[in-house]
Amino acid sequence: MDFLELCKKRFSERHFSDVPVEEEKLLKILEAGRIAPTGCNYQPQRIYVIRSEEAMKKAVSTGASLCGCPLALLVCYDLSEVWKNPADRGFSEYNCGEQDTSIVASSMMFEAEQLGVHSLWIRGFDSVELSEAFDLPENHKPVMMLALGYPSEKSHPAHLHFKRKELSETVKYI
Repeated sequence: MDFLELCKKRFSERHFSDVPVEEEKLLKILEAGRIAPTGCNYQPQRIYVIRSEEAMKKAVSTGASLCGCPLALLVCYDLSEVWKNPADRGFSEYNCGEQDTSIVASSMMFEAEQLGVHSLWIRGFDSVELSEAFDLPENHKPVMMLALGYPSEKSHPAHLHFKRKELSETVKYI
């Protein structure tokens, strides 16, 4: 399957089965994140694998809706290693952390889909509570979680999944 077809096929899974993701597939998914592009190749991503029952309960306690997945990846960036743009006079506090981790997570999400593992991008959690629950280093900033697993028999795309705006509505030539 080519990449565009893979992108069209993938949807946010909200009905996971309890079948565990094989270690070999998890390692391929993590490798896709490891080799993803980051600002100046600083590679500030820090990925925490959440799969024990205790860790899953901690994640859910911070507001993360994991939809019964057997495995989740907490994607953070290390603030002390992230690229900052010294030329941006209008946004001197800017850093690439959220962009870098989004690229990393997207790469892992599409690799998972290629391997037959479904995913759900999650941002509905309290970052402070999550950091405290997992005792993250102060410089590790949580950006998102990626729930991973196999679909259950109730699996289906959300009702708006296939509704897409035309390119003319989202792309402007200047």
